[in-house]
Amino acid sequence: MNKITLFLFIIYSFLSTQIILPADHWVSTWVSGQQLTETSNLPPSPGLTNNTLRQIVHVSIGGNQLRVQFSNEYGNSAVTINSAHLADSSGGSSIDPATDRALTFQGGSSVTIQAGQTVFSDTLNYNVAPLSNLAVSIHFGATSSNITGHPGSRTTSYLQSGNAVTSTTLSSAATTDHWYILSRIDLLADDSCKAVVVLGDSITDGRGSTTNGNNRWPDNLARRLQADSNTNKVAVLNQGIGGNAVLSGGLGPTALSRFDRDVLGAPGVRWLIILEGVNDIGSSYSQTVATDLIAAYEQLITKAHTNNILVYGVPILPFGGSQYYSQAHEDARQTVNTWIRTSNKFDEVIDLDTAVRDPGNPVNLLSSYDSGDHLHLNVAGYQKMADSIDLQLFYDATSTPSPGIPGDVDGSGAIDIIDALLVARYYIGLNPSNFNPDLADVTRDGSIDSIDALRIAQCYVGLISCDF
Repeated sequence: MNKITLFLFIIYSFLSTQIILPADHWVSTWVSGQQLTETSNLPPSPGLTNNTLRQIVHVSIGGNQLRVQFSNEYGNSAVTINSAHLADSSGGSSIDPATDRALTFQGGSSVTIQAGQTVFSDTLNYNVAPLSNLAVSIHFGATSSNITGHPGSRTTSYLQSGNAVTSTTLSSAATTDHWYILSRIDLLADDSCKAVVVLGDSITDGRGSTTNGNNRWPDNLARRLQADSNTNKVAVLNQGIGGNAVLSGGLGPTALSRFDRDVLGAPGVRWLIILEGVNDIGSSYSQTVATDLIAAYEQLITKAHTNNILVYGVPILPFGGSQYYSQAHEDARQTVNTWIRTSNKFDEVIDLDTAVRDPGNPVNLLSSYDSGDHLHLNVAGYQKMADSIDLQLFYDATSTPSPGIPGDVDGSGAIDIIDALLVARYYIGLNPSNFNPDLADVTRDGSIDSIDALRIAQCYVGLISCDF
């Protein structure tokens, strides 16, 4: 590590070129909250190793240049992608072969993702239509027994033996309603394109929606935003994880622990909607769960505001009649909801509780919106949630979205030595891929130089604070 710091110091001593920041920036158009895949949700036979996985994703905004992120964050060994292709989905496992394009990684067709790491493809010229379905096909080599993924995809993926990344249809594929390894798609966009992140649990993840229907409430919000000329450049990023908690326990990393990755680490974010906390209340025996949640919300709001992100709070939805209901839990919900509505800590309140509750018995969901478990909504309920949001909350023509975490130039969600090396390569004119210059000027002197690379390296090894 000292040799790397010395190398960056030598670059600073001998090179003097200054690079001016470009106007375009990355904005995510699709994401999925990553977690360690549980045993019951692992890929079916024949498994990932040496086989082809085709996954379908529904984007929000469109563009003509993209990059794809793959994650091995929770792996216990390396994952090798022998090749990966992108194409327009034609439904089911089929693609439009005229749109099929190979992804590259530092110019090569393959890449190995070390345990705990993520990688981006090189930038690809590709026409992405708003609200379209894309197919990402991966031919794996060796894979990890611990698989990073998103179990609640509500979308069918296709797994076929051998290398079939260019096949128009995977006719003999096994199917599974989960995503694996694929974590994000970003578009290179002008400054008018921005994103809203929805941080949530299974209600946001879409339990009760239609498999392959893309009718989760964030999907419905994306359609409304696209239909309004004032908001058709606003991406909707669904960071819901089923069973997720804010404080502790639950499924996947807690909202507190994943906030930097899933909110601050996503480029182009201007707004954040928080609808989470029901799993904390419903599974808690603590008398302080309400005040603990309020303290957590305040922490998230402060971090978002520091990064120029507006935060909209959603009161926790009714769960009367569900396994979570008790008077103590309802009292905790009301305490939290009163604070959300009256504390003035959020920039705005989106009161979806009022929109979907039974006016005659407000501890319950309205029966026409209830999926049947009295906790999750059905298709009509998720449409009602989206329809109840004032789109003027996203009329924001002049402000600048947060580009991500300063210093995290590869958009991985964490600052590491790779970021320092990418800044050094950019400074000497090598034009590395997977590089966001908006996050490179950590000294804030208006240029990217080797001092920025040095500061990022020092942050990584713990010599200075990473609070750039």
